[in-house]
Amino acid sequence: MPIASPTPLHEQTYSLEHDRWVELLATTQNLLLIQDLDGVCMGLVKDPLNRVISTDYVEATKGFEGHFYVLTNGEHVGQRGINGIIERAFGDADQVRAQRHYLPGLAAGGVQWQTRSGDVDHPGVSEAELSFLEAVPDKIRQRLRQFFEQHSGVLSDQNLAFGIDASALDNIASPTANLNTFHSLLQDDMATYVALQHEMHQCMEDLLTEANQQGLGDSFFVHYAPNHGRGPDGKEIVWFSAGQESGTTDFQFMLRGAIKEAGVLALLNRYYGQQTDTYPLGKDWSVRQAPHSHQELIDLVAQNFDPSTMPRIVGVGDTVTSTVFMEAGQAVAKRGGSDRNFLHLVQDIGRQFNTGNVVTYVDSSGGELKNRQALKLEQQDGRAVVTEGPGDPRDKEDPLTLNVVFPGGYQQYCQAFQQAAAQRSL
Repeated sequence: MPIASPTPLHEQTYSLEHDRWVELLATTQNLLLIQDLDGVCMGLVKDPLNRVISTDYVEATKGFEGHFYVLTNGEHVGQRGINGIIERAFGDADQVRAQRHYLPGLAAGGVQWQTRSGDVDHPGVSEAELSFLEAVPDKIRQRLRQFFEQHSGVLSDQNLAFGIDASALDNIASPTANLNTFHSLLQDDMATYVALQHEMHQCMEDLLTEANQQGLGDSFFVHYAPNHGRGPDGKEIVWFSAGQESGTTDFQFMLRGAIKEAGVLALLNRYYGQQTDTYPLGKDWSVRQAPHSHQELIDLVAQNFDPSTMPRIVGVGDTVTSTVFMEAGQAVAKRGGSDRNFLHLVQDIGRQFNTGNVVTYVDSSGGELKNRQALKLEQQDGRAVVTEGPGDPRDKEDPLTLNVVFPGGYQQYCQAFQQAAAQRSL
């Protein structure tokens, strides 16, 4: 009697078969690995300046040369960019550039492209847009100062200065108000923290109005992380804290079109160009030309990409949320997380082309940010199984399936990634 073959990883949910995941990455020739950064290959911290990355991990990415790209809402460059983190890890910026240790791929949600050598470009972005973005961090600092003038005595002068410095992120293409530090400083005064969330939400709305007045009304949108998904108007829903959890901490002022799911298509287009010398969407295509709905993105891939060249895509992220609320007596699921939509697109491209794409989830709940729900594990028949994912267990109709999960966080993921890179290089 023949032995039944094991269930393919792309058909599993919450699989802990990391050895098979390693084998898949090591042996799949036509592979496209698309990976988030924060919480995936380095720990989540309150102040992005304190992020640390392993040089072993960075070295291992070269084992997937031409098959590995990052996709992040953070940035490659700037004071808090990933490039600086890598340079500090190696201790020599010149060495990093000479040995091509920079991580290739898309940052700022998809509008900041970088090569291995650290060459950076902003496809589809105008000088007027970059000029507007340049002024945003100072406006965030001004709003923070004004807020705490109205809430005087809540923080010492020293803590306030520290909080403002850590919270106004001067990213080139995605300036951000990051409230992680203030969440820690205001743990004993959550009412003020929630009021600060509302203030930053209004700050973002005011910036959009100002952009519109300058003829840039179609240029920007705001990304809230984590969030409660999108409302009927297509805008992301802010997660205002209702307890000790931080809720939305990142208020990112971003270029319209800079959404991770569009970044998947931009990377796929570049991958085809690299493999076949033909760009299905055109060599100069950027995320700013992409449709925004999930189905339209799927249709664009189906209409333009040759199935015979379609790679197996492995998407890796750590931010996927869902919360069930009772509205008018009915349970309503709010689904969000900055990695959700890009992972969902990876999943459905795999189903469209029958390529066995694998959605990979890294549990980042062990980091400094307490806005993640940990995976729940139990021992069954002598082995560990995941009994509950990162979303609300009452959300029974979530369309996203997490095929392979790493409960041990970025350390466990990086170890498996490095094993796969070593085997692939043999």
